[in-house]
Amino acid sequence: MVDVGGKPITARQAIAEGVIRVSPLVMEAILQGSAAKGDVLGVARVAGIMAVKKTSQLIPLCHPLPLDKCSIEFVPQEECGCVRVQCTVHTESRTGVEMEALTGVSVALLTIYDMCKAIEKGMIIGDIRLLQKEGGKSGRYRAVDQTSDQTPGGTSDGASEGTSDGTSDRTSDRTGGTS
Repeated sequence: MVDVGGKPITARQAIAEGVIRVSPLVMEAILQGSAAKGDVLGVARVAGIMAVKKTSQLIPLCHPLPLDKCSIEFVPQEECGCVRVQCTVHTESRTGVEMEALTGVSVALLTIYDMCKAIEKGMIIGDIRLLQKEGGKSGRYRAVDQTSDQTPGGTSDGASEGTSDGTSDRTSDRTGGTS
């Protein structure tokens, strides 16, 4: 692990999001609470929060952190057949909580899949990314092409990566390369 012992303790926050695309039958089961396994979003919320708390046990080089707050929010979007998940994590520590927020979103999405797979196995999980982070030496980061209030998926040709001043300094393609 990286030595963070000399860094000052500061307030830190990270917000991550992801999307699961589902059929109309799955959306109906989620919204009506009729899935065989129970309250899909309630269980996914608890699973996401539990995952945030276990991040350092799942990601080998992550530091265990004292967490002050974690929230998981869901936005079912019937018009596009998807559920957007957003995880916000707060701490006062020497290192950030980006990995915790990303882990929370990922596990919440996987839980939705698990709870609905008897209805449909073709659900698609994707667009998992860091939306925002605050605190620490690097300051504030905000994704340039935030799509939280738009149709999931953003652009089809790649996602911009922002900088602490909100400008774009590079673009990632979907294969993981950068330009």
